[in-house]
Amino acid sequence: MLKRTSRPFLFALLAAFAFNLHAEDATPAPDFTLKTRDGSNIRLAEQKGQVVMLNFWASWCGPCRKEMPLLEKIQQKYARLGFQLIGMNVDEDSAAAERFLQDISISFPVALDNTGKVSKQYNVSAMPTTVMIDRNGNIRNIHKGYKDGDEKQYEKMIKNLIRE
Repeated sequence: MLKRTSRPFLFALLAAFAFNLHAEDATPAPDFTLKTRDGSNIRLAEQKGQVVMLNFWASWCGPCRKEMPLLEKIQQKYARLGFQLIGMNVDEDSAAAERFLQDISISFPVALDNTGKVSKQYNVSAMPTTVMIDRNGNIRNIHKGYKDGDEKQYEKMIKNLIRE
């Protein structure tokens, strides 16, 4: 049995593995084209050359609501360095996504995956799910769920991928 004092270390170690980046483990990110909430199309392949963060979320997801303003701060901080965050809404009814976003001001595009096709391509099984893609279009990390502090790990990954 673990001593109470060793538990924080174990959790920190597990978190480090959850956010590990290895170029040799990278797999190509499935390309997609989706409508965005403003009616335009967004295609992942057109983002090549940038570090891309796909954040799959739903309007009914409590952790998604908590995470969204933090994601906006990340987008604002790293956009000028070659980073693009794309919100991937999975609600079947895009009106639910619009109601959700009325309370939150965001500048990044929100793609509407109301059929779930892209979510299936990325094996999304939890809300939110965050996928980090390097400048070459390879998946470098998939993180499921959100808890306080995950945004710091996202920033660490973004910085590492920008530096590559």
